[in-house]
Amino acid sequence: MEGRRQAMIAEIGAFVAALALALSLAQGGLGLAYANSEARAAAAAALAQAAALCCAIAFALLITLFLQSDFTVAVVAANSHIDKPLIYKIAGAWGNHEGSMLLWCFVSALFGAIFASVRGKQSLGLWSRTIGVQGLVTVGALIYTLFLSNPFARLDPAPFVGSGLNPLLQDPALAVHPPLLYMGYVGMSVPFSLALAALIEGRADQAWARALRPWTLIAWTCLTLGIGLGSYWAYYELGWGGWWFWDPVENASFMPWLVAAALVHSAIVTERRGSLASWTILLAIMGFGLALLGTFLVRSGVLTSVHAFAVDPKRGIAVLILLGVALGAGFGLYAWRAPKLAQPSGFAAVSRESMLVWNNFGLAVAAGVVLIGTIYPLLVEALGGGLISVGPPFFNATVAPLLAMLFLLLPLGPMLTWRVGDIRGALLKLVPAIVLALITLIATLVLTQWRAAPALGLMLGVWLVAGGLRYVWTRSNVAREAFCQDCYSPLAVWSMSLAHIGAGVLTLGAVAETAFRTETAVALAPGEGVAFAGRRVTLLDVGSTEGPNYSATRANFRVDQTNGASSVSAERRYFTTSPMPTTEVGILSGFDGDLYLALGEQVRGSEGAWTVRLYHNPLVQFIFIGVILMALGGALSLVSLARKRAAA
Repeated sequence: MEGRRQAMIAEIGAFVAALALALSLAQGGLGLAYANSEARAAAAAALAQAAALCCAIAFALLITLFLQSDFTVAVVAANSHIDKPLIYKIAGAWGNHEGSMLLWCFVSALFGAIFASVRGKQSLGLWSRTIGVQGLVTVGALIYTLFLSNPFARLDPAPFVGSGLNPLLQDPALAVHPPLLYMGYVGMSVPFSLALAALIEGRADQAWARALRPWTLIAWTCLTLGIGLGSYWAYYELGWGGWWFWDPVENASFMPWLVAAALVHSAIVTERRGSLASWTILLAIMGFGLALLGTFLVRSGVLTSVHAFAVDPKRGIAVLILLGVALGAGFGLYAWRAPKLAQPSGFAAVSRESMLVWNNFGLAVAAGVVLIGTIYPLLVEALGGGLISVGPPFFNATVAPLLAMLFLLLPLGPMLTWRVGDIRGALLKLVPAIVLALITLIATLVLTQWRAAPALGLMLGVWLVAGGLRYVWTRSNVAREAFCQDCYSPLAVWSMSLAHIGAGVLTLGAVAETAFRTETAVALAPGEGVAFAGRRVTLLDVGSTEGPNYSATRANFRVDQTNGASSVSAERRYFTTSPMPTTEVGILSGFDGDLYLALGEQVRGSEGAWTVRLYHNPLVQFIFIGVILMALGGALSLVSLARKRAAA
C-alpha cells in the first residue's frame, strides 16, 4: 500500500499543477473583466492564493520524488543519483530545466498571492487588474511547463541509480543561486503586471508608484544576491581564477539587473514628484521582457555555456512566443494609453530628479549595450554569417565607461534637493570625498607608472564610498540639529548609502583584481616550491581521498609569507556520473588579496610532478563584500518602506 502511494506522487503533482493552471486562468479572467466589482476582485484574490497553494504543493511533491530517488520519473533519473548527498537531492529539484520551470511557476503564483493579500491604499481597479495580469503571467508559465517541460513525466524502463546532477552544480552556492535568481527574474513580473494595469486604467500616479517600489526592490535585491553568488561560485569552482567572464548567460541576468536598478530610481521620482510615469512603465515592461529573454537564452539551446541548459530548441521557440506575447501586449498598450497618463511636474536642470534621470539614462544605455553584444553573434549566425565572438574586450570598452560616468554622478544626487538643487552647496558638502578621490588618483598614477585606467577606476571607487559616508554624516547632522533623537541616521538614508557604498567597494575590488592580477603555471613535485607574489609556495604531498559520491586527488601546500606559514589544499574531483573532473581550488585570503591555487594534471614523463596554476587576485573579496552591501541596502530600503506605511 505504501509503495502504491509513493507511485502516485508524480500523478498527484501533475494534477495539482493542472489545477493551478485552471485557477490562474480564472484569476486572470475575473481580475481583468470585473475590475470594478469588489466581490469579483476579492474572488480573483482568493483564486490567486489557491493557485499559489497548488503550485507550492506541486513543487513540494517534486522535491519528495527527488528525496525518494524515484527514478521512474524522468527528471529524477536524469538529475539525481542514489548516493547523492541530501542537500543536492533537494537542489536537484531545481537544478534542471523541468524543475526550474516549475519553480518559476511557483514563484510567479506566490508573488501574485502576496500582492492579492496586501491591497493597501491601491484603487480597486488597479489592484484587481494587477491580480488579473499576474494570473495570466502564471498561466503562460504553467502551460509551458505542463505541455513542454513536464517535471512529472514517467520513464520506462527506470534505471536503478540515476544519472546524477551535473558535478559543477553540486555546490552549496549553486543550491541557493537558482532560487534567488528566479525570485529576481519572476519578481519583475509584478512591476510588469502593475504597469499593464496602470495602462489599462489610464492612470499612473504617485499611489501607483508607491505600490510598485517594494516589488522592484525585492526583484533587484534578489537579482543582486543571485548574481553575486553565481559570481562567487564561478570564482572558486571553475578554477579559472576569475569571477566574471561576460558569458552570455551571465549577461542574461545582468541586463534585467541594470533595468531593475533604473526602475528603482525612476519609481522614486514618480512617487515623490509624479514625474517620469511613462518612463517608469516602460522600464517595468522592459525589465520583465529582459527576464524572459534571459530564460530564452538559457533554455533554447542557442548558447553553449557552463551555465546553460542545452534543451530541445522547440522549448526555446515557446519561450520566444511567450516573450513576444508579453512585450506585444506591453508595448501595444503603452503606445495606446501612454499619452493619457498623469502629466509630469516640472523640475530644474540641477535637482535630485535630474540626477535620477541621468542615472536612468546610464543604466538603460548600459543594458542596451550588453543586449547588443549578447545577441549580435546569435543574429549573425542565424542569418548565415558564420560564427563570431563578442567577448570581454567589447564589454570592457563600452559598458565600463558608461558605468564610470554614472558612478561619477551618483554621490551628487542625494546631496541635491527635490525640484531645484544647489550644485555649489552639494559640491561643498562633498569636498572631503573629492579630496580623497583626488589623492587616490594621484597616488595610483605615481605607484603604477601613470596607468590611467586603474587610477581612474580606484578613484571612482573611493569617490562612491566616501560620498556615501559623507551623505550619512550630513543627514545625521541635520537630524541632530532638529533634535530628532530617533532619526540620527534614518533607515532610508542608510539603505541608499549602503547600496552606493557597496557599488564603490565592488568597483575597488573589480578594478584592483582586473588591473593588478598576476598568474603563472608551474610543474611541481612534492617537496618543490616556487616564489610567487611575495610568497613561497611549496607542494607538500599529493594523495587520494574519498567523498560521499566522488573520489579526489588532493594536493597540500605550505605558503610561507612575512607573517608566518599557512597551509592550503586543492583538489581534482572525479564523479562516477561524469567523465570530466572538476576543480576545487585552494584560496588563501590575506590583507592584500587572495592567493589562488588550482591543481592541474600530472605531468607526463616526470616522476610525481603536477601542473599547478597560481593566481594572486588583489582585493578580490571586495567584490563580494560590495555585493552584500548593495543587497543589504535593498533589504533595508524594504524595511524602511514597510515601517513608513505601517506608521501611516
